[in-house]
Amino acid sequence: MTRHSTQPAPIVVGYDGSTGSQSALRWATAEAIRTMAPLRLVEAFELVIATRPAPGRVVPLEAVRTARRQRLDATAEGVRLHHPELTVDASLVGGAASRVLLEAADDARLVVLGSRGLGGWSGLLVGSVAVQVSTHAQCPVVVIPHEPRTHPHQGPTVVVGVDGSKDSAKAIDFAFDQADALHAQVVAVHAWTSPFLTYADGASMLQFDEEKFHEESRLLVAESVAGAAADHPDVKWTTELVSGSAGQALVRRSETADLLVVGTRGRGGFTGLLLGSVSQTALHHTHCPIAIVR
Repeated sequence: MTRHSTQPAPIVVGYDGSTGSQSALRWATAEAIRTMAPLRLVEAFELVIATRPAPGRVVPLEAVRTARRQRLDATAEGVRLHHPELTVDASLVGGAASRVLLEAADDARLVVLGSRGLGGWSGLLVGSVAVQVSTHAQCPVVVIPHEPRTHPHQGPTVVVGVDGSKDSAKAIDFAFDQADALHAQVVAVHAWTSPFLTYADGASMLQFDEEKFHEESRLLVAESVAGAAADHPDVKWTTELVSGSAGQALVRRSETADLLVVGTRGRGGFTGLLLGSVSQTALHHTHCPIAIVR
């Protein structure tokens, strides 16, 4: 979809009245206030026809649609009353949740989802919707976990996965922008795997200089972060080098983070982030909101 107006791109929030979608709405509202972007509530209305409807329990479709429309409008009006400076609209759209959200994302600056929901959003993090939206949306997607873990106050922290790729560069820019707004520090995490290779007969081994490899990793992160750090001079940042699984490293770090940021593609420790085990690990097990930046 092509935008033909000068109005700022909206922040889209997937809403269905569930606890998860309410958390997503709170996060999205705070972001809309920060950026002064329009806020758009989107609910998918997917018709499911029962093969054997229970006698006496058939509810007219239009009545269901009207009730959900009224609830959605009331929610949007509540946001307007509390934040009159925001432009807020709501859309009840027929269709599958993933398709509805992807269409809404076409002209959005950000899509925000809860990790669990009702109806069209049910099982968001264990089904195909989160993967489809995160993989194909042209804008960043933020997913709010069902039960975020509380952690000791250590100051706000934004964690970002870094691997030197162009996509991780986009994630770094997003992370520093968020950290600047939250007055948070950035922790740039780079995961690496030991290049030790043992031959089948155990007679020979490829040697490498671990200290040199560690220093090269540190320089890779420093070079990757340099531009965003220069654009956000007030944001403090640190490097965290981890040997082992990228997904597990990010999940562990999310336990004490306010936001985890990853790119959609990468190399090294973050290769195939949204297509393989790393994405599944991060989306299913993160303890804080996670932003997937295309």
